[in-house]
Amino acid sequence: MAEIKIIRAGESDLKYADAVSAMIDEAAKSKNSGLAHRTPEYIREKIREGKAVIAFVDGEVAGFCYIATWQNCEFVSHSGLIVNPKFRGHGLATSIKRECFNLSRDKYPNAKIFGLTTSLAVMKINTELGYVPVTFSEVTNDEEFWKGCETCANFDILQRTKRFNCLCVGMVFDPAKQKKPMSK
Repeated sequence: MAEIKIIRAGESDLKYADAVSAMIDEAAKSKNSGLAHRTPEYIREKIREGKAVIAFVDGEVAGFCYIATWQNCEFVSHSGLIVNPKFRGHGLATSIKRECFNLSRDKYPNAKIFGLTTSLAVMKINTELGYVPVTFSEVTNDEEFWKGCETCANFDILQRTKRFNCLCVGMVFDPAKQKKPMSK
């Protein structure tokens, strides 16, 4: 049986930033998804800030996700959720996302947690955690967040619609409305 380890990334995990960045880029190409490019330095920054979760299977990097804060920590986003293709289909994304959710709730208990996604699997995970679909006007209006969409293949859609919609679905967990995630 494979050893699966999902942890809040720390200094000792900085060495995996190149592999994580490459995994994100490969997934974006192969799935023609809405995944935006993230440089290894950006990944290292998230790890240094204590805002990343990394998964290993038998010591090999198997997945990753990170958080970012917006509007004076009123909003927290989850981004870069990725699972190495050879480890998909075993619930690893759900476990990574749940740990990222718990990290967000621990660090920013009053923040609304949100994400934009084109992935049905991520939508399902988010729903299980208590997120609800929302219009883009209900997620952060922080311009820095929206700049992150510029490296996405679908950015032209977002621009043409004046940030009204895109191929992504916005989803939010609001702790004022739901204190804990729904159980399975």
